[in-house]
Amino acid sequence: MRDGFDNSPLNEIPPVVWALLIPVVAVEVVVAAGASGFVGGPGAVGWRLDALQRFAFSPEILKYMLETGAWPAEHVTRFVTYLFVHGSTTHAVFASVFVLALGKFVGEVFRAWAVVAVFFTSAIVGALAYSAIPDLRVPLFGAYPAVYGLIGAFTFILWARLGAEHANRYRAFTLIGFLMGIKLVFGLLFGGGLDWVADLAGFVAGFALSFVVSPGGWTAVVARLRQR
Repeated sequence: MRDGFDNSPLNEIPPVVWALLIPVVAVEVVVAAGASGFVGGPGAVGWRLDALQRFAFSPEILKYMLETGAWPAEHVTRFVTYLFVHGSTTHAVFASVFVLALGKFVGEVFRAWAVVAVFFTSAIVGALAYSAIPDLRVPLFGAYPAVYGLIGAFTFILWARLGAEHANRYRAFTLIGFLMGIKLVFGLLFGGGLDWVADLAGFVAGFALSFVVSPGGWTAVVARLRQR
């Protein structure tokens, strides 16, 4: 008799979430193994730095491409490749946990292509918002702008459900309010960069795009508004 206790919770993760997560994990495993001396020899210690130089998003490079009109593929792809490189193993682990948790929730409601659209669109919008900060030279890396895009989709789902239940829809924004509050506190106490701009832009992009890519899309949203 099967009582369900032998079922792995990992089997419940939508395949699209694994497809987004595996590159994050794979890159981190390789660079962490190199830094630890397990593979690659002495030169492998610098693999993380090399990966950041090759794949991180650089506002300066974007400015150069805009000024010259040249858009080499190796730099254009930085709009998404920056998601898969992190500053440390801890940085990557937390990002992976968020991708799994939020991806599972969103992936159970959205179609696979919609999850991918939210993930990468949020990353691109986050990078553009980040590069709009004047005189910024610090590169952007890590999956968090895309994670915040998933938080935007998560918020949209809660927002829609609360609306259907005639409950207070502002409750849907509790998570993003809490996370941004934590970022603000840590920034004031310990200092920090401006990557929160990319995170917030990713959230806005994920939430807004959900109106289009959610099941029923814009048609369902318009129908709900007409019922009010």
